[in-house]
Order: sequence, then C-alpha cells, then structure tokens
Amino acid sequence: MESDPIFLTTTGASPWACLPGSSRGRLIAEPESPTRSVFQRDRDRIVHSGAFRRLKHKTQVFVYHEGDYYRTRLTHSLEVAQITRSICRVLGLNEDLAEALALAHDLGHPPFAHAGEEALDGCMQKFGGFDHNAQALRIVTRLEQRYALFDGLNLTWETLEGLVKHNGPLTGSGITRVLPLAIREYAESQDLELHSFPSAEAQVSALADDIAYCAHDIDDGLRAGLLDFDQIRLAPFAGPVFERIIGRYPGVARGRLINEAVRELIGVMVDDLLVETKQRVRRERVFDAAHVRELGRPLIAFSSGTEQGIGALKSYLYTHLYRHYKVNRVMSQAKRILVEMFTRFLAEPELLPTEWQLLCDTPGGKATARVVCDYVAGMTDRFAMEEHGRLFDLQFKV
Repeated sequence: MESDPIFLTTTGASPWACLPGSSRGRLIAEPESPTRSVFQRDRDRIVHSGAFRRLKHKTQVFVYHEGDYYRTRLTHSLEVAQITRSICRVLGLNEDLAEALALAHDLGHPPFAHAGEEALDGCMQKFGGFDHNAQALRIVTRLEQRYALFDGLNLTWETLEGLVKHNGPLTGSGITRVLPLAIREYAESQDLELHSFPSAEAQVSALADDIAYCAHDIDDGLRAGLLDFDQIRLAPFAGPVFERIIGRYPGVARGRLINEAVRELIGVMVDDLLVETKQRVRRERVFDAAHVRELGRPLIAFSSGTEQGIGALKSYLYTHLYRHYKVNRVMSQAKRILVEMFTRFLAEPELLPTEWQLLCDTPGGKATARVVCDYVAGMTDRFAMEEHGRLFDLQFKV
C-alpha cells in the first residue's frame, strides 16, 4: 500500500476519530479516572464484567464439550478486538473505543449460538421478542450489578451508540423493522440518535467481526472435519486463497496450510477495507467524527467486489457448516433445552433462584417472562445443560 497521510503509522488521531475529551459523557455523572481516558475505562469495565467472563463457555459454532480447541464467544471477541485495533491503528482512529465495542459486541448472545437466540425469540414473541444486540444493551445498562450507585456499567454515550447500531441506523427512511423492546425502553432515558450511522470506530468493529468469523469459522470447520479441505478450495472468495497457499507451499502439512490460508484470507479482507475506506474518505471529504454520522452511508466498507465475495462465502458457510447435519443435531437439542427451561420457569417462577424470584410478577406474566429470559440468556452452555438436568432429570446429582 502506497504511503498516504490518511493511513497513520503513529498513535496520532485522524480528524474523524472519536476523541475521549469530546465524549458526550455518561448517563450518570461520576468522577473520571486520572490515569485512563473515558474509553479506556469503558473497555476495562467490559473486561471485568460477569457477562464478559461467561463468554468463555458460550458457543461460537461448536458447543464447549465438543473440544477445547474450537473458538468460543470469548476467544472470538478477543480476535475481533485484535483485528479492530490493527485497522484503527492504520486509520488513526480511537483504538480504545473500538476495542471496547469489539469486546462487548457479543455480550448479549444466549447459550448455544444462534440456535439459542431463535429459541428465546420464539419463547418471547408474546412479550416483545429477543434480540442479542438489545440484550447486550440491557446487560451494560441494567443487568450488570457491580457498582453501588447505579445498575449496569454506566458506559459513555459513544460506546452505547456503537454497541446498539454498529450495523447501521435502526430508525429512519426505508427501515421497517420494529425496534427491540430493550432499545425502545432505553431510548426514553438517553437519545442514542438511532437514525444515524455510528462512529467510524463502531463501523470498523462491525466489519472486523465479519472478517474474524468468516476466516476462523473456516478454520474450526476444517479441523472439526465438517468442511472438506479439497472442497473449500472451490468455495467462493476463500477458495482462490487456499489455492494460492497450496501452490506456494507444496508438501507442507495440512494444519500449516490451513493456518497460512486463514492468515492470508484475513489480510485480503483487511487490505481491501483500508483501500476502499481511503477512497471514501477522499470522496466524502470527511472532516470530523460528527461528519461520519451525518454521511447517510457507511464510511468504513469493503469494495463492492469483496462485499459480494464475502456474502457468497457466508452463504457457503451457512449451507456447508452452520447447517451441517451434525451441527443441526446439537442445536436442535440446544433449542429444546432452552424452550423447556423457559416454559417451566415461566409457569413456576418459584423455581428460580431467590434473587430472581423477587423481580417477577405472576406466573406467566410479562415481568416474569423478561426475568426468565434474562436468566436463561445469561447462562453458559454448560450451566444451561446442568440447570436443565436439575429441572428435568430425576437422576441428576447436584
């Protein structure tokens, strides 16, 4: 990549970065740290939260007991954070804000990956539904209880904004989807400008998520034997990368070839994002962070060709990995576990731990449903299976 002042190699900030000194602050005023910026403090609060620790035993693709090697929500979040920081370093964006968003982006996922989300959304249809982004907001603004003076983590406006709308505006022209209940409720206390695009840092974090899971799910799928090594060479977008690596390193062990191909695939996507973003910055004449939000379209993006290629790769992985019959079997069991637990707790809230019972109204009531949903969504895969055993298995030993 040619030298260009847009791509900084120092810690200097671009004109369109979010600066901690210009933060819109926290909903509840509190003294700030003398040694950390507001965004560093947000990141640290996320890392020390209980919800972040629980990501260790939450499924990315493979349930935890299938092997220690495969990625979990925690290791995935760390990988997204690494890619995010690397991109922001080159673009001169605020690495601390972007890292906080990367580490927090999966906090709202329930156990058992997207199967768990589908199960809970079905259970909650009469009570406002379930959405993992909305649940993440609920966690960091209400459910985490670590501080004496407020619920949640009391994160800055910029971190909350990026967490809620990292994929783009949630309201406005052409958007027909109903806002999730948790986001509607929070909007009554703080305006996150849901009609606009988020900061450049949030946009980087969202695309780093795509980069990480496309590349690393291929890695896990190949090592689990659910993806065929010869077949992946024919896959859209990723196939040519594998072909280049195989040609470059003839006779090298399969595991090393996978590592090299995954590494190069990440590099291809990152480089494309940087080149396309540079062109957009020049074309749009972006001059500050507020301008990024006012553009009406993303500033951080892949080229159209790469975006189409990644879309085709996602479709390929959906068919050949995420919907593999072995994955389907496990996820079918997972859905049944969550639905059965939800139904039992909703009908008999007295089975919940005492502190959760106190938050309920009547059996089957709206408040009880939301409490049960929060309780189940916060479980790890392992705890969900154990709790299900305690409720339904007469032979289960506590």
